[in-house]
Amino acid sequence: MSSVLTPATVAAPESALGQPTWEITRLFPWQGQWTETEFVSLDAPCLAELNDGVLEFPEMPDRAHQWLQKILLRLLDDYVMQHRLGEVLGAPTPIRLRPGKLREPDVFYLSNARRPADPRAIPDGADLVVEIVSITPKSRRHDVVTKRSEYAAAGFPEYWIVDPETDTITVLTLPAGATEYAVHGEFRPGQQATSVLLPGFAVDVAACFAAGRGEPK
Repeated sequence: MSSVLTPATVAAPESALGQPTWEITRLFPWQGQWTETEFVSLDAPCLAELNDGVLEFPEMPDRAHQWLQKILLRLLDDYVMQHRLGEVLGAPTPIRLRPGKLREPDVFYLSNARRPADPRAIPDGADLVVEIVSITPKSRRHDVVTKRSEYAAAGFPEYWIVDPETDTITVLTLPAGATEYAVHGEFRPGQQATSVLLPGFAVDVAACFAAGRGEPK
């Protein structure tokens, strides 16, 4: 990782007992100057994404979030593997929306045509992404508004927003030539959330959120 030191004209605080080790921060790029190479080299002990040179730190998922991620990843992976369509992965694996912008969807599907030949390479985009809405207002807006706009601009054909607060799965699809998603359906308990991109793939909404609450089958 390259070092971007604090300029001599900027006074940096000295470390003191009980405070962060400020000197270490000068070994890393400033916000707005991070590159993809530096981001990938960062061995961070927390979730992180890269947004045009800025490191962003998503909310740490709780067990309920991970239960939902687990069931959705398994269902989507079973379908994709059965039809030999590609691969399904989940966070914290990054995907590239465009150069300098890396996100880590909770679950995503890569078609065979999109999968990088190098397993260490960051995929350029995804065919279907799933985000599980977190509980804080900031995280909710990030999943429901910000990422909806970002994923559409990146040309991802389908985006699923899984909302455990409302027990709703919203499936968004990107019409040909469009830059904004259209709503395929807002599915609730008693319904099957269906995909446009993957014919025959469906998720039982009630069973999905029951699994997210840790309820026995």
